[in-house]
Amino acid sequence: MREIIHTDAAPAAIGPYSQANMAGGFLFTAGQIALDPATMEIVGDDAAAQARRALVNAKAVVEAGGLTLGDVVKVTMFIRDMAQFGNINAVYQEFFPDRPPARSVVEVSRLPKDVLVEIEMIAYGS
Repeated sequence: MREIIHTDAAPAAIGPYSQANMAGGFLFTAGQIALDPATMEIVGDDAAAQARRALVNAKAVVEAGGLTLGDVVKVTMFIRDMAQFGNINAVYQEFFPDRPPARSVVEVSRLPKDVLVEIEMIAYGS
């Protein structure tokens, strides 16, 4: 069984997808970018600020599924400039200070709405 997860605390989908799906105890989030859920405007002019907003949005989606960031087992980050990795990593560490999940960081040429960072998560709750 698959359950669609939605919360107004994160941006509404800007295409034909769900904010997240719960299946077999796993929660799979869609990629979250630096959109303010109230205004649907981009938040932050630099990669660190955009990463913070994307992480806040992803956290809201995870929590809407009844889980916490402590339940996150995998994070994938798509960034426009690997030179910003240190700045993004410092923000990321604020959200996962202990026992961080597995993670991949991939540099890409372009992201939705020309943002600098997109983040997706997989969480597991038994």
